[in-house]
Amino acid sequence: MAVVSLEDIKTAREKLKGVAIKTDLDKSRTFSKMSGNEVYLKLENLQRTGSFKIRGAYNKISNLTEAEKKNGVVAASAGNHAQGVALAATQMGIKSTIVMPEGAPIGKINATQGYGADVILSGESYDEAHAEEERFAKENGATIIPAFNDPDVIAGQGTIGLEILEDLPDVDVVITPIGGGGLLSGVAVALKESNPDIEVIGVEAANAACMSESMKQGCLANLDKVETIADGIAVKCPGDITYKIISEYVDHIVTVEEEEIAHAISLLMERAKLIVEGASATTLAAVLNDKINIQGKKIAIVLSGGNIDLDMISTIIDRGMIKAGRRISFETSLFDKPGALRDLLSVISETGANVISVTHDRLTPEISIKHAQVQVSLETKNSEHVKEIIKTLENHDYEIKGLK
Repeated sequence: MAVVSLEDIKTAREKLKGVAIKTDLDKSRTFSKMSGNEVYLKLENLQRTGSFKIRGAYNKISNLTEAEKKNGVVAASAGNHAQGVALAATQMGIKSTIVMPEGAPIGKINATQGYGADVILSGESYDEAHAEEERFAKENGATIIPAFNDPDVIAGQGTIGLEILEDLPDVDVVITPIGGGGLLSGVAVALKESNPDIEVIGVEAANAACMSESMKQGCLANLDKVETIADGIAVKCPGDITYKIISEYVDHIVTVEEEEIAHAISLLMERAKLIVEGASATTLAAVLNDKINIQGKKIAIVLSGGNIDLDMISTIIDRGMIKAGRRISFETSLFDKPGALRDLLSVISETGANVISVTHDRLTPEISIKHAQVQVSLETKNSEHVKEIIKTLENHDYEIKGLK
């Protein structure tokens, strides 16, 4: 008997009516043209609490016994799961406690409290917060709400697959991010049990590829560390339930690099006017960077969430802009004489580049006397434009260093 069935997912959908919104499946002309496929974006970044997590959390809590509900629920999370559990519990009049690492962003702490949860800050990492979660549950009789490795949670996430089928019955390929595997597991069951011909693909950040490593080893693998801007899928070890389902139902798992994720975030903001977090952007990154060998297909891409920290956006945009050839920085040296900086900027102006910033330094001891070091940041058009700029500067005898 399957751990999670299609009927479980259909039942979850009925329970989620009036709680989770049915998000749009939006066709993107831009990304369709860029990839050579018909690309549809499943906008879970516009879901309540800003991610798909409300689906699984609500389904799990709704299935608790009255005794379990009376004692409340607890979850360890620094992000989307925290907010999903908080709102789901509040919707049902149940007390919720969320354990977050002490370094959790203040915005996420405030959002979780705003949805009605008590927040405990404990430890420096998710693992330490998880230990406090287990202690709290044992001491207070609260029920732990797992982030991914639970049949009810998986069934709730699987409702996304039903919605995709309803809006695009002839979909060829569906792509979702992978962290612990709850989202991919639920979507895969919903799709494959409805139409086995649909190709289901999961995407991990290369720096947090615990499911890929588990598949390679043939058993659950625990990574030593994970470090990625896709913090929503920064998981060291998948669940045994999700591993089993993904092994049976998922066709391929691919990975994407940090710069590819950053570029996808930037593209979604610039071309689709959508704010997404790193985990969401992995799916588009896989399609646009040829990680998936498909052409002329109808592809549904799940954008799993939009809860990105504002203080991260600037860095992510910069990384994406650099990869796209839209921004460069470099150093060069000038004779320290009147007009030298003007001459450099005049050459740059002729190339059509836009100056973002200039730092002129003549005092650092490492700089030769009678010289000045100049650091320049430029806004550029594309990678070819960057090559033209560098060639033009070198033709004017400027030595370019530290190009990035």
